[in-house]
Amino acid sequence: MMMYYRPIPMQGVARPANARQIAGGWCWFDRVEKITRGGRRELIAIEEVPAEVLAQITTPRTDIAGLSFDTPRIMGILNVTPDSFSDGGDFSAPEAAMKHARDMVIDGADILDIGGESTRPGADVVPIDLEISRTAPVISAIRSEMQTPISIDSRNARAAQAAISAGADLINDVSALSHDAEMVKLAVDTASPVCLMHARGVPKTMQSSPRYKDVLLDVYDHLQTRIMVVEAAGIPRSRIMIDPGIGFGKRSEHNLVLLRDISLFHSLGCVILLGASRKKFIGDITGTQSAKDRTFGSVAVAILAVTQGVQMMRVHDIKSTKQAISMQMAIIMTKQD
Repeated sequence: MMMYYRPIPMQGVARPANARQIAGGWCWFDRVEKITRGGRRELIAIEEVPAEVLAQITTPRTDIAGLSFDTPRIMGILNVTPDSFSDGGDFSAPEAAMKHARDMVIDGADILDIGGESTRPGADVVPIDLEISRTAPVISAIRSEMQTPISIDSRNARAAQAAISAGADLINDVSALSHDAEMVKLAVDTASPVCLMHARGVPKTMQSSPRYKDVLLDVYDHLQTRIMVVEAAGIPRSRIMIDPGIGFGKRSEHNLVLLRDISLFHSLGCVILLGASRKKFIGDITGTQSAKDRTFGSVAVAILAVTQGVQMMRVHDIKSTKQAISMQMAIIMTKQD
C-alpha cells in the first residue's frame, strides 16, 4: 500500500535536537503525518520516515531562473489577454504591460509570469499565433529593460519557444507539459526549468463537475507521475517546480484541503509554487464577488503557505503580499530572546 509523508512545518527558536529543515528553508519539522488512502492518518517520528522520502523533504532546493529558495519568492502575474478572470484587458496594450511589469518589480516581484492565453474556467482555446503575438514582444521589451527573471505561462511549445527566444527563463505549463507533445522536448533542448501544474480537464469544462477519490493524494500522484515522465526525458528534478493547481478542476472544498495539507508536496523534492491569488473560492468563502476585491483573502492564503514552507507565490497584488511576507519572515527568523 502506498504511504504518503507530510512533514509538520514548525518555526521558532526552540526545537528538538533531531529536527530537520524542510527543503533548506525557514521551516523545520520533527514529526510527520503518515497518510494512506481510505482516510487513515497517524503522526510518526522523523526517524520512521523512509530515507529516500526524508532526503526529498530535506534536500535544499537548487536555484531556478537565478532565484534561491531560502526565503519565499513572489511571482508577479502579467496577463496580456482580453479575458483573464481578474485583469483581462488591463494590460493588453504594450505600454500598459510594460508599465505594469516595472511597477511589479518596484513593488517586490522576484519573477514575472507572462501569459497570452486565459486558462480561467470556461475559457476558449486561443490560436497559437495570437498567443505568440501577445507574449513574445512584451517579453522582449521587458528583457531589453531589466534582468528580472521571466516565465512564460503557456501550454504550447511554439509559444514557449518564441518566449524563450525573446528572453524567458522558465516554462510555466498548467498542463504539466502534457497538452503539447513537443513541450517536453523543448524544455530538454533549451535546458529550461519548468513548472508542472495539476489540472483536472481543460479550461473550457474543468469546473463542470470535478470529482476526486482523495483530492490531496490524487493531485500528489498526478504530479509524481509527471515528474517521473519529464525526468525520464532528461529534465532533472532540480529544474522542476510543482503547483497543485488551485481552482483548476477543483471545488472550494478541494482547494481548502490542498491548502491545509500543502506541505505534503515537499515529499516530491521540488520547489512548490502556489497560485491562489484572487481566485473564485476566496470569493465564495468571503462573499466577495469582484476578483479585484479579494486582496485580503489572497494575502491570507499566501501567509498560510509561507508557514507551510511553500517557496513561491504567484500573485496579482505584489505590494501587499510582499509586505505581509516580509513581516511574517521577520517574525519567523528573529533570533533574539
